[in-house]
Parts: sequence; structure tokens; C-alpha cells
Amino acid sequence: MQTDPSRNLGVPPAMLPDIGFFMALERRVWQALADGDSHADAQLLDPRFLGIYASGFASREDHAAQLAHGPTVASFSIHEPRLLTLASDVVMLSYRASFSRPGEVDQGLVHTMYVSSIWRQHGAAWLNVFSQDTTAGDVAA
Repeated sequence: MQTDPSRNLGVPPAMLPDIGFFMALERRVWQALADGDSHADAQLLDPRFLGIYASGFASREDHAAQLAHGPTVASFSIHEPRLLTLASDVVMLSYRASFSRPGEVDQGLVHTMYVSSIWRQHGAAWLNVFSQDTTAGDVAA
């Protein structure tokens, strides 16, 4: 389901990227986790990034540091995306994520969580400034 990102802002739809653009950015973050690439991860996050997870608060440095020993995700998929425009240069992408961790793929364990990520435009680039994960449960595939 795609929402009109210009609704209630008086911004022509052509001025803002569509939901596919933000899903591609979000997939790049997930791919950095799957590749164990802390540099790619940090490049997508605002220097003031705030993450809220079951383990607590995280900065951009904390988010990238989790990759110090390699990938934290083996596979991932994004479902049911929704886009909410908060300002002409700020959007929130929310979705359900399913993923497996390294070493769990053979066990068929799939983790599910709901994610809300706020992306803010900085010049020509869009950076993730906030992300909150809400665990939905684990399922054996």
C-alpha cells in the first residue's frame, strides 16, 4: 500500500521520492547488516541517529559497532511498508521485517519485528535519523 507523501503538506507529489525509494534505502541498511559492513551502515545513518531496541538506546556508532565481528543478519525481507510524510524533508517508513541470524538459517528460525525508520533529507542525500524496532515474535519455518 502506497500513501501519497505530499498529502497535507502542499508539496507537489513530484517533489518527494516515493515509497520504493525509501524501501531501497532501508534495504541498504539491512544489506550492510547482512554483509557485516559497518562503513556502509554508518554512511546511511545521520550523525545524531537514535535507535530504540529491546536492548536499549543506540547511537550511529553503536549501530555500526554491532558489525565488529561480522554480519548480524543472514537473510531478510520487508513486508507491508507504509510511508508517512512528516515534513517536506522528513518521512517515516514503517514495515514488518522477517530475518534470520547467522547460524540460525539451518534451524529454520525466523525473527519478526515491526520497524519505524525516520529518514531526513540532507542536501541531495537522505539519512536515517531514527529507528525503533518492536519484536513481534519468532517462528520456526
